[in-house]
Amino acid sequence: MEAVPIKSTLNNDFNNYGNGYSNKKSNNNRNIENKLKISGLTKTYNNGFKALDNVNLTLSNGMFGLLGPNGAGKSSLMRSLATLQTFDNGSIVFNGANSQVDPNVIRQCLGYLPQEFGVYPKVSAVQLLDYLAILKGVLDKSERKTQIDYLLGLTNLTEHKNKAVANYSGGMKQRFGIAQALLGSPKLLIIDEPTAGLDPAERNSFHNILSDIAEKMIIILSSHIVEDINNLCPKMAILNAGKVCFQGKPQALVNVLKDKLWTKTIAKNELEQVQQQHQLLSVRLKGGSYQIRLVADTNPDQGFLPAQADLEDAYFYTLKQQNC
Repeated sequence: MEAVPIKSTLNNDFNNYGNGYSNKKSNNNRNIENKLKISGLTKTYNNGFKALDNVNLTLSNGMFGLLGPNGAGKSSLMRSLATLQTFDNGSIVFNGANSQVDPNVIRQCLGYLPQEFGVYPKVSAVQLLDYLAILKGVLDKSERKTQIDYLLGLTNLTEHKNKAVANYSGGMKQRFGIAQALLGSPKLLIIDEPTAGLDPAERNSFHNILSDIAEKMIIILSSHIVEDINNLCPKMAILNAGKVCFQGKPQALVNVLKDKLWTKTIAKNELEQVQQQHQLLSVRLKGGSYQIRLVADTNPDQGFLPAQADLEDAYFYTLKQQNC
């Protein structure tokens, strides 16, 4: 099936969805600055694996990127925030309420798109969204229909709404996941590896949707794709081995490498020798050759040229530090 881009909407469209669909929610949620504080969060699984190690983060409305390699603890943090699992130590406080004392404080205003999710067999998209909307507390039938119709249109699933979600393609399932996460006008939106299964057009349109709605809620975007974080998030953190290695603005991370990054293009058969001579930051295949990059205070060798650092360089550099 040919991929269909997700519709990009402007803030006015989402305002109609988030505020106009429920007058009660509109009056309570409009222009409210939400706050999420994560303090000393630690999680060790039964097999002894320590997934989270004293994680501390403070977030407010807008996009917040959580970057890290596979196995860094990102999904464990997302599941803890979504109250899908308990943690050993620490606290999660959302708008002044502790999630351990009352998990419903977060559940009632949460939108969650996990990295992988299952669906009921033979249940259509519109039926499943209706069921999920009820679970989220949208009990008025006409309001549910309005929200569902809007979200199906937003994600370009209207013509497929009566088909079983279990039979959707990977990209269509991901779009359905986006739709269900936005049910009920959430204040906290958690999105784990959201662009998996999306083609470039769908991915760009998905970015536009998130950018449009970010001012109304906290959006946590967890990814190992540096470009997603760089394009969307004014603030970010890097998580590795369960620890926060960096938190702040992406440009602040990039500035660490100012005037310290060097690059050189070499043939494939030269790579092994160069690796023996230098500690490389990254190796990128470009036009059949290797573009190597390394960090040094001065020009490390003949043929190297100064390079402009980007977030991917800064990310790799941070992961290579001993404290990360």
